[in-house]
Amino acid sequence: MDYLLSQDYVFWIGIVGSLILVTGAAWPVKRGIKHPMKSAKNWLFAVGGAFMFAYALLGYLDGGPIFFVFLQILVAVSSLLMMLNVPDKYDVPIISISGLALIAWSLTLFEGYNTIFFVLGLSGIGLGYAFQMGTVRRVLALTLGSALIALFSYIEASWIFFWLNVFFALFSAYYVAKGLTPAKKIIKA
Repeated sequence: MDYLLSQDYVFWIGIVGSLILVTGAAWPVKRGIKHPMKSAKNWLFAVGGAFMFAYALLGYLDGGPIFFVFLQILVAVSSLLMMLNVPDKYDVPIISISGLALIAWSLTLFEGYNTIFFVLGLSGIGLGYAFQMGTVRRVLALTLGSALIALFSYIEASWIFFWLNVFFALFSAYYVAKGLTPAKKIIKA
């Protein structure tokens, strides 16, 4: 059991999971995909999330904060709903109820005002995963959620989660800007 909890082993699980998630964030959104399971981007999110759940859980068992386990539980629920292509009218309430339960649990463990950054970031990321892919509201929620989780991670000195969420927020912000950019008209002379 000590080997499983060794920092080297846990560290590499976090690095691999982070790289997969950052790759997923940078992966271009392909229009016209009929089902989320056919999207490489969504598979990267799901697999990366599984690695990060293992990282968060092993980190918690080694004395780290439980808040990252909560984050990864919400990401796992959101990824499952996303991959099953559950319509927004169902997955938003499921994510909201799951998020509210995890938020309430987080608040019972209130460790200071930094917990509020975590709670708000958790809500944003959960909704971002649940919203329909390729929408501005999805990437906007992921951007804001990731930025707040990065702030929380910085305060907690959890550097893998910090850098993961910084990169994730930057990639997501790029897609927000891209989605908000007005289409250019081609004028033929």
